[in-house]
Amino acid sequence: MKKTVVAFILAVAVLISGCVVKETRPLAKLEAVQAKTQIPEAELLDVALRHFDAGVPADLVDDEEALDKRRIYPDVRTAESRLLPMRLRTTLEASGQWGAVRVVPDAVQFVDVVVTGRIIESTGSRLALAITAVDASERIWVKERVYTSDADLGAYKTDASLRARDPFQNVYSQIANDLVTARDALSAAEKSELRHIAQLRFAQDLDPRSFEGYLQKSTDGRYRLTRLPAVGDPAVVRISKIRERDAAVIDTLDGYTQEFSDKLFDPYGSFRRTSREAIEREDKARAQAMTRTALGAAAVLGSIFASSSCASTDYNCRRIDSAVRTAGAAGGVAAVMSGIQKFSDAKTAAQEVKELAVSFSSEAAAQTVEVEGRTLKLTGTAEEQYREWRRLLAAIYREDNLPAPNP
Repeated sequence: MKKTVVAFILAVAVLISGCVVKETRPLAKLEAVQAKTQIPEAELLDVALRHFDAGVPADLVDDEEALDKRRIYPDVRTAESRLLPMRLRTTLEASGQWGAVRVVPDAVQFVDVVVTGRIIESTGSRLALAITAVDASERIWVKERVYTSDADLGAYKTDASLRARDPFQNVYSQIANDLVTARDALSAAEKSELRHIAQLRFAQDLDPRSFEGYLQKSTDGRYRLTRLPAVGDPAVVRISKIRERDAAVIDTLDGYTQEFSDKLFDPYGSFRRTSREAIEREDKARAQAMTRTALGAAAVLGSIFASSSCASTDYNCRRIDSAVRTAGAAGGVAAVMSGIQKFSDAKTAAQEVKELAVSFSSEAAAQTVEVEGRTLKLTGTAEEQYREWRRLLAAIYREDNLPAPNP
């Protein structure tokens, strides 16, 4: 029995060593590569950042308890699906490497480069995103690459530092740099061709018959340019005007997403900072709970099963030994109870994170806007509204191209 007690205590020591909180060191700051020279207009590619997938597991949508354990709050994730691509947009724009960079609904197509993302993990302590980037020719630049980083705690020090640099700027900078690397692997002619492909795919979507034969889709699924329309072609002129109107609507949607992001900039930063502190307290409380409970149990078992060194006739020694055992057991029970209390503290901290999420999500309410006389909603129905706008564009194009009535 004595060997069993010793083995148990050794196991407790291993458990305690595994619960030690590691020292957090400042993260090295990664910056997005800046353009050193002006990029020629013919090679300046536009980028569409689609709203990210919120990453809420379909099988857990109705299981609030399971989502809480994973620190997934659907309302917050819905807001983040627009806020996080906006942070990436800011990074791409600041680099000077791209043309127009917009955050758009999923229905937006026919852009030089389209970036999609999925939120794997997003707390105040850690961010992980799966990113895919595809160009207008359907060439894959980045495929489901996971970008992850712990929070830069320096960003949380003050409100000013939080405004100056996102805690997960390293993630956005790495994505931006990988996109530049993929783009730079293309020749100047290939980049220029991409712009033509995007325009012609837009034209074919509206008028397949008039723009047939300019593009060819190969067996690998890629679009390739076979020839260009004649300079001044009336059909191209009309398509260009339609595309300008489409771009104006997309710009409007992007602008409202920017307003949405600006409105939530400080509340979201505060949510991230406070939730990180709550998560840290929760993890620390759980570690302390495990340690105290295990040590308390070890003390109780040691008091019960430890062999006595007193002679059977030495009553004073045996009385003292009994008192020591009782005190040890009582101390062990107290440690166990303290551990249980720490588990309770951890649960309280976890609840605090959830309450912060609910509070934040209430500030991230849907916004209704007016675009081209139509009501659009930034959440929920924006996708369908843009699809309706595309159908309207097609109708406008058909009307513009009807033959004039005979006099």
